[in-house]
Amino acid sequence: MRALWRGLLHSEGGSGDRIVPPTGITAQLTLFSAGAMAFLAVFALALALASGRLAERWSSELGQSVTVRVSAPAAEQEARAQAVLQILQATPGAGRPRLLSEDEVTELLMPWFGPDMPVAALPVPALIDLPIAGDDFDAEGLRLRLEAEAPGAILDDHTQWRRPLVSAASRLRVLGAVSLLLIAGASGAMIALAAKAALAANGQVIRVLRLIGARDITIATAFVRRFTRRAAIGAAAGTLLGMGAVALLPDMSAAGGFLTGLGFQGWGWLLPLLIPVISAAVGFLATRWAALTMLGAVR
Repeated sequence: MRALWRGLLHSEGGSGDRIVPPTGITAQLTLFSAGAMAFLAVFALALALASGRLAERWSSELGQSVTVRVSAPAAEQEARAQAVLQILQATPGAGRPRLLSEDEVTELLMPWFGPDMPVAALPVPALIDLPIAGDDFDAEGLRLRLEAEAPGAILDDHTQWRRPLVSAASRLRVLGAVSLLLIAGASGAMIALAAKAALAANGQVIRVLRLIGARDITIATAFVRRFTRRAAIGAAAGTLLGMGAVALLPDMSAAGGFLTGLGFQGWGWLLPLLIPVISAAVGFLATRWAALTMLGAVR
């Protein structure tokens, strides 16, 4: 019997996976599910990477400067702003302070008040932008000095804005990583179901192979090879489509600088190429588990 099995393998070109049907619903399901999951994985990976860049950019840009608001009666505001500028110029670790012009303040308030709002008639405080030039800059010490020497001047180090923004971007990155794990798990489950369906459809063939001396591990290997190859091919197609779709997304300048471009940069374009490899590994493990489990249960 074993000689007959070896002869069957030889007649099939030495590849035991010829016993698996090359076409049918299981093949289409495996290819489609692997391709669809790879397509989604490309976007989940792009989201994770873009969120990481967003967190780093917000953290660095908002942490490189502080803002001082000077509130005073209209007749005294200019004099108090000049006094605050002198204090800031003498602050260790601080760069050159810059008093924002009326047009710049109007542009900052335009998203809230609209273009037709007479901002000049409102009691808008003077705004001073102060870049941080050295590590010896002491925000808390400067805040206390302003309270003592320049009443009405308030230091804003952007911590209130920066912390939730960076936290939100970091959570988006974690969400992207979790999405990748869920995609891998769902892909493995669908491939396992397809492999079990193929095994059930070929129950008669499996019984005949057992009669002529085939071992369960040999039969399982035949199914594993075929389904691993299908998973890799489907994932490769889905990855290429996903990378093409990501490449067509608007870049950072077109998106207004907010999304930082939901895509890949530099060597990051090589990371999606790992998706077909990972998909093949998931297909291998899922099919092997499904085949050995089902063959062990059916005797």
